Amino acid sequence: MSESNGYKLNAVRVAQKKKPGRYADGHGLYLRIAEYPDRNGKLLRSKNWVFRFERDGAERWMGLGALRDVTLAQARTLARECRLLLVTDPINERQAKRQGIRLAAARAITFRQCAERYITAHRPSWRSAIHAEQWLQTLVTYVYPTIGDLSVADIDTALVLKVLEPIWHEIPTTAMRTRGRIEMVLDFAKARGYRDGENVARWRGHLENLLPARTKLQRDNHRPALPYAEAPAFMAELRARKEIAAKALEFTILTASRSAEAIGAKWSEIDDKARLWTLPGKRMKSGKPHTVPLPDRAIKILEALPRVRGCDYLFPGTKAGQSINRFGMLELLRAMRPDVTDVTVHGFRSTFRDWCGDRTNYPRDIVELSLAHTVGDQVEQAYRRGTAIEKRRRLMQDWSRYLARPAKPVAKGDNVVAMRG
Repeated sequence: MSESNGYKLNAVRVAQKKKPGRYADGHGLYLRIAEYPDRNGKLLRSKNWVFRFERDGAERWMGLGALRDVTLAQARTLARECRLLLVTDPINERQAKRQGIRLAAARAITFRQCAERYITAHRPSWRSAIHAEQWLQTLVTYVYPTIGDLSVADIDTALVLKVLEPIWHEIPTTAMRTRGRIEMVLDFAKARGYRDGENVARWRGHLENLLPARTKLQRDNHRPALPYAEAPAFMAELRARKEIAAKALEFTILTASRSAEAIGAKWSEIDDKARLWTLPGKRMKSGKPHTVPLPDRAIKILEALPRVRGCDYLFPGTKAGQSINRFGMLELLRAMRPDVTDVTVHGFRSTFRDWCGDRTNYPRDIVELSLAHTVGDQVEQAYRRGTAIEKRRRLMQDWSRYLARPAKPVAKGDNVVAMRG
């Protein structure tokens, strides 16, 4: 190895030497010239500044940059900075600095962006396009409104609970599925270096200590419902409100639909002439299309709704092109019934089901079809497809009339409504 004495290294002259080696400038600074063959066997040459130091009795070399990019004066300054760091370890210091830069960049990645990258990476392995759509719809409906635009590195237990608690008792199956998907996105984020630490959405040993188990919730799943005898008074109060969430809640109750189905409803799904609302399979829990006959009151709600340019949703939110926040209906319901803690939006489907069973003589199959439940085998379903719409239309119209009746106590014996044939 050729070396010069002190700070007398002529970088240009040394760089022109043909012989590879390390050329010392003093105090640990070297110019390293190396040769290596390319794919065709031609020798290529690299010229880089390196800093030599010892750590725990072992020789270590730290790169300071290529000769074409770093001048001798700059290399000497870098070497001087390294010598000042020798009380620790200049390589470790640099790695820590780079890690800090990477973490800073990761903090700029939102949960929504991370989730989209996760879906792109895993979509090819999922069983169907419907599964991919449902995966995304879960995030759009329940997760993004709360944490979608926050840094994925900043998601903590409190934020995960803020997403889950409003839906944990109302729709436990969907809530558990949502929790699992948040957990997978956060695992992905950690693997990609976007965040550190434990997964705050994990169930075992963490959220199981903060939320009741799904099995317990399922036993109580049908309790949170407003008694149907109280529904007309509630609807009268609801109709008097002007908020878009009030219109969405009334539409949800009138159609006996699920919260996500109503909030995601689009004008392109509405057939004005036929007075039908047809939901595509990708938005349904069953994965199959579902058609809802719209009663007169639902049509009046639609006619009074504002049309927002560039937004196809029936119930537009404050953000351009998006629907209202799903939690808006639940918050409105709680504001209207602050003394009742167990009533939920989803519970109005149970209210509808109880009313059908106690106050009407409609066949069970028609009621179940109105709730978008699967009835019978494929042959029976195909047979019913042509006739059930009109029967369900009469049922939904009778439900709408019942909800519009003057509020009064249910008289003894008044437990059946006269039905048309």
